[in-house]
Amino acid sequence: MPIKTIKRILQARVYDVANETPVEAARFLTKRLKNTVLFKREDLQPVFSFKVRGAYNKIVNLSQAEQDKGVIAASAGNHAQGVALAAKQLGIKATIVMPTTTPEIKVSSVAELGGKVVLHGDSFDDAYAHAQKLMVKHGYCFVHPYDDPDVIAGQGTIGMEILRQVSGPLDAIFIPVGGGGLIAGVSCYIKYLRPDIKIIAVESEDSACFKAAMDAGRRVTLPEVGLFADGVAVKKIGKETFRLAKQFVDEAITVSTDEICAAIKDVFDDARCITEPAGALSVAGLKKYVQQHNVTGQTLLAITSGANVNFDRLRHIAERSELGEKREAIFAVTIPEKTGSFKTFCKALGKRSITEFNYRYAGRKEAHVFVGVQTKSSAEVDTLQTKLEGKGYRVVNLSDNEMAKLHIRHLVGGHGPSAVDSLESESLFRFEFPERPGALLAFLQTLGSRWNISLFHYRNHGAAFGRVLVAMQIPPGEEKIVEEYFSDLGYRYWTETENPAYRLFLQ
Repeated sequence: MPIKTIKRILQARVYDVANETPVEAARFLTKRLKNTVLFKREDLQPVFSFKVRGAYNKIVNLSQAEQDKGVIAASAGNHAQGVALAAKQLGIKATIVMPTTTPEIKVSSVAELGGKVVLHGDSFDDAYAHAQKLMVKHGYCFVHPYDDPDVIAGQGTIGMEILRQVSGPLDAIFIPVGGGGLIAGVSCYIKYLRPDIKIIAVESEDSACFKAAMDAGRRVTLPEVGLFADGVAVKKIGKETFRLAKQFVDEAITVSTDEICAAIKDVFDDARCITEPAGALSVAGLKKYVQQHNVTGQTLLAITSGANVNFDRLRHIAERSELGEKREAIFAVTIPEKTGSFKTFCKALGKRSITEFNYRYAGRKEAHVFVGVQTKSSAEVDTLQTKLEGKGYRVVNLSDNEMAKLHIRHLVGGHGPSAVDSLESESLFRFEFPERPGALLAFLQTLGSRWNISLFHYRNHGAAFGRVLVAMQIPPGEEKIVEEYFSDLGYRYWTETENPAYRLFLQ
């Protein structure tokens, strides 16, 4: 047991700026999951995130000489605000390097707290590297977002509060994981005093660096990470955080974007608070744990870690939350192209609420329908598909098809019966690129003009990355050249030519 870490947690100074946040009962989730569900409301901190704890504890423990030089940090959001508030409280200078893709609301929040904002690069890694250069140049003290003993100890004070506030039984605590500062501090303290309580790590499935490290027995670097839950989008778990967390974590769970969106809605229903995606990660993991282990009658606590969400991201979250809860299913259904087919198909669906209905003529004999249907569970989704297939319909379940959810439902169209323009050479690709003013034009210029673009769809979800669907007419024999060209562009991309949603509705 790392006694040094326990002592640091007990001696941590956080309450000059941080609140002792409440533990609240989640009534609706408790009833639905048949377990007592509790939220530790770290979204109620002055900067709407737990990060202020570790930032302040690090800065307040610096020597006077170090404080006089000022501090520097690299962050795209919550840590930046924590450092800025901590520095303001102590009356010292703070420089925060943020990626140019950082939403304006977060940049403004840091500036409002007195931090000097430096925008640099498209990613956290770019900002981090630039912060290191400025640290060397000006002699600033670097405040790491997670991999620092004093930062870990500051976050560990959440564990102290939980054990004071929950006097009755407590079976498991669910903790979101990015770089690992929160889970390292909390798990260390909890297991020291209550080894019977399970510690469950929860990660987004497209940035699961802790689970990858646990599986490999060492820290590994993920080749790329998804940015929906940007607060935990870390490629490699911290060295010190992994050393601690691997000793005390009982299980690691990963959740999808749709499951995170559903959890955001659950928190809203119970607490009337809209968390950021990383903030609801623990709730998504709690729900998945209950489902996987079939537990009932237990007391389960989730740390809601932050609420710094851009307002314009809410449309995407609302759109995906029903899918994440299996309360909506998306199907592609082929129906006969004849009078009365729509009516017959609707009767086959039964008395269910239709959330979406898109139709595309596909020929004289058949038509393709893109339909969203409200459901109550994944079992009902399977039952409905079986029922439709039993009535002779060809059905493809698109509920887990990322391209269909991001693009196709907004783009159902395709070629009319007389448009036969080199269909055999069309290839489809899905891209993500750093989002900022002028980013779409920059992407198009980078894409070049060697191949004709035959389809283009762009969506901005208010996130750090824009999403584009592109079809190109490629002469036979040049497919490999295209793939090599795209790989050299440096953008994340997927080949979607064989995607059934494309073949049914756009090709």
